[in-house]
Amino acid sequence: MSTTAAPTFKPFNLALIQLGGVGTDKAANLRHAREMIKKAASGDGGAKPKPDLIVLPECFNSLYGHVHFPVYAETIGYTPGQPYDVDASESESVKMLSAAAKEEGVWLIGGSIPEREADTGKFYNTATAYSPKGELVAIHRKVHLFDIDIPGKITFKESQVLSPGKTLNKFDTDFARIGLGICYDVRFPELAMISARQGCHVLIYPAAFNTTTGPLHWELLQRARAVDNQVYFSMCSPARDLQQSYHAWGHSMVVDPMGKVIAGTEEQEDIVYAHIDPKVFEEARAGIPVTTQRRFDVYPDVSKGV
Repeated sequence: MSTTAAPTFKPFNLALIQLGGVGTDKAANLRHAREMIKKAASGDGGAKPKPDLIVLPECFNSLYGHVHFPVYAETIGYTPGQPYDVDASESESVKMLSAAAKEEGVWLIGGSIPEREADTGKFYNTATAYSPKGELVAIHRKVHLFDIDIPGKITFKESQVLSPGKTLNKFDTDFARIGLGICYDVRFPELAMISARQGCHVLIYPAAFNTTTGPLHWELLQRARAVDNQVYFSMCSPARDLQQSYHAWGHSMVVDPMGKVIAGTEEQEDIVYAHIDPKVFEEARAGIPVTTQRRFDVYPDVSKGV
């Protein structure tokens, strides 16, 4: 369990960038992502409140697919708990994201990127998070790799190239504790349970469900994780591009602790804005107090020893 107290949960504004136009040119992908971060930070030109936290989707800097991961992979070299010199980073994506967070004065979850570990040569699907000062404050390597085979519909095996992460990750802002996951991690409720019991108020998973699994489970899983743990839950998807081999579902959304979808979009490039209200969190836990009613004398607490 976490040994430090979570920050006081305060109201804040969240923006999800459902990024489109991702192609083979990484530099162009990064430029477009930067433009969309700026647009999101402006509240769409003042039409919406300025967000405190902005989120990009899974594999925002590259095409999604096991053949692409090694081509676009970057070395990050982050060690939790140790200072990280962004200026000396080998990752052009990290440098862009850090600069964007600092210039816009926002917290930023930089979706995920293919990462190459320098010492081992292993590849990971890795999310990064930044403070408004541009500091890299956390990373999350996708724990559960997307290996599925639905006959006649989709076969995909991330494990052909990627290695799984081995840690659960969160970070503290001045308004909430945020838990991280990536896409397929959502199908494993243990990860969300542990994050919630470690004091996370909001769980955010950059993700890229497809047009087979998306209609079936995208909303269902997010609402389930939100209700199970009485937390805000959100997944940020790329926009759908039928010219690419992988067709993302889109439909980025935010779900409140009562399981209500409070913000979302369709499949096109878009920015989803949501106001995160601690009152809903507090009322859910007070009215339906499952957080104090669990029977760990009957079944184990999965967060123990983590």
